[in-house]
Amino acid sequence: MNQLREPRTERVQKILAAAGIASRRACEELIAAGRVAVDGEVVTLGAKADPTTQVVTVDGERVHSNPLLVYLLLNKPAGVVTTVTDPQGRATVMDLVPATPRVYPVGRLDRDTEGLLLLTNDGELANRLAHPSFEVDKTYVAQIRGPARRSAVRALLAGVELDDGPARARSVRDLGSAGDKTLVEIVLAEGRKREVRRMLEAVGMPLERLARVRIGPLSLGDIAPGKFRPLTGAEVRALYGAVGLGGRRSAAS
Repeated sequence: MNQLREPRTERVQKILAAAGIASRRACEELIAAGRVAVDGEVVTLGAKADPTTQVVTVDGERVHSNPLLVYLLLNKPAGVVTTVTDPQGRATVMDLVPATPRVYPVGRLDRDTEGLLLLTNDGELANRLAHPSFEVDKTYVAQIRGPARRSAVRALLAGVELDDGPARARSVRDLGSAGDKTLVEIVLAEGRKREVRRMLEAVGMPLERLARVRIGPLSLGDIAPGKFRPLTGAEVRALYGAVGLGGRRSAAS
């Protein structure tokens, strides 16, 4: 029989300071001002909480306080598959991040697509980010051959018919050309298999290279291909906000 885990209670101001909200003294002032809640209940100085099971908020904004939950931003290179294991023995994104603690990719980038991939063991956040009902924007930059024809841009915005249903871009922006190459920014609210590639093919835009540069509020920045970094507390809070997370804390997978 499994034994019940002892609660890991700590003073709330210590939890907030560890999460990078502010100094311990400033966190005490936040609590004294009635701006801090645990599981929806405003707390006072001296209150304790278990950061692994309880939700701590400041001004209603969820705090990244659970030390068991890990959030990594990876710049996935082309040629690497987004799976935990690969029966064909190809390199996977798991080869690029530490083996422990175990994390899992959120959604999928196809083998030839580069760019931003989030890996985490926060199952609740991962499910919401990946589910189309939460309409979290995914921003891609495509390098195409030739110009971004206005008729093709209009078709992407109006919606194109794919074999698994219609697909529509939220926005399309011409980022400029050099020679016969053009960069086009495309924003989608979903992420079906090879969706951007299929949409560009449907409107006659010859794709040469594709990278995802943003998911909701999270930007790829200047991280090098094949490298990763942990998310900051502010970035995790922004992702929580993007998917409406403010309730029960999920356990690490």
